[in-house]
Amino acid sequence: MPLLPRRCEPVAVLLVAVCCGAQTGPRAVVGAIRWDAWHGDRSEVGKAVERSLAPAKWHGRLPFFARVNGEQQVQIDGANQQVVDREIQYARTARLDYWAFLMYAPGSAMNYGLEFYLSSTHKRGLRFCLIVEQTQWQSRDSAEQWAERTAALIARSEYQLVEGGRPLLYVLAAEPNSAAWGARHTGEALDLLRAAARSAGRGEPYVVILDYRPARASEMRAEARADAISAYAYQRGGSNAPYAQLAREAEQFWQECAATGSSVVPIVMSGWDRRPRVEHPVFWETWQKPNVDLGKFYAPPTPAELSSHLRAAVTWVGAHAAAAPAKAVLIYAWNENDEGGWLVPTLMDGSWRVQAVRRALQSQ
Repeated sequence: MPLLPRRCEPVAVLLVAVCCGAQTGPRAVVGAIRWDAWHGDRSEVGKAVERSLAPAKWHGRLPFFARVNGEQQVQIDGANQQVVDREIQYARTARLDYWAFLMYAPGSAMNYGLEFYLSSTHKRGLRFCLIVEQTQWQSRDSAEQWAERTAALIARSEYQLVEGGRPLLYVLAAEPNSAAWGARHTGEALDLLRAAARSAGRGEPYVVILDYRPARASEMRAEARADAISAYAYQRGGSNAPYAQLAREAEQFWQECAATGSSVVPIVMSGWDRRPRVEHPVFWETWQKPNVDLGKFYAPPTPAELSSHLRAAVTWVGAHAAAAPAKAVLIYAWNENDEGGWLVPTLMDGSWRVQAVRRALQSQ
């Protein structure tokens, strides 16, 4: 999960023509979030998430490129071209349209997924877009640097476009008490980006605010002159709850977002079970105490449940053209394995999640 000072408790593409509620055009574009912490000892973040999944009972979550070195020891390092090329092939098999990469400062190990995606010779058919955190904009100067860097990336031919040629960009909201400059000056930061995008020859970015509180997201969207709202992830703190409940909660969230009057990009939940991090808290989640709220999790989906939830999002976009003009869907997540939301194939379970996504999308 992104490096936020705190992860709040209830956290909280597709081209569809609609006629009388039926799809008559190509399906919407569907993407999945990539948070690339799986780089072993290249950073403290990489070491922390390895520790979370080290106990044997969590080895079923290990991505296909991990190694089990003992009952309490794993190595999870996917930071190389060969691994990312295989992930691209899996994403294409799933019929995903794009990956949404969280972007970090130059030189950060957290950028490895984006960097190897961009250098891949196999990425044709899989586009990308960016997720920028408000906390990354530490000052106006910092925001200017981010704008120039972002504009250079959205000018690439592989970048995901919506609404007739607008680059799709997600902005992850900080907590209300954040001291980051970007949390108070989002509109100014986005104006810098808009100017940089025009200079780079691109259309104005289609900006989606990610916040699990619909009213706050809508207010921020209006203040920053952004375009739509969604969430990075969404759940209501279920206790040992079934996946069907998680899917219902996410689908209710789409309706709550639309009720604010803002445009919406539906979030699809591939799961939510933070127990590895509850047992072994990661250093950036300073609010999490060991084993506190260990019972708050949702069961993993069955293949049919995952397919059904994704199809529901596609159908919702098709039936709510006014509320979803970008005709985009976002899945949590490609590789949030220690939080319980992933599509990437695993050592033990193989690629059934990829196949479940494929079945959902090939039927649209």
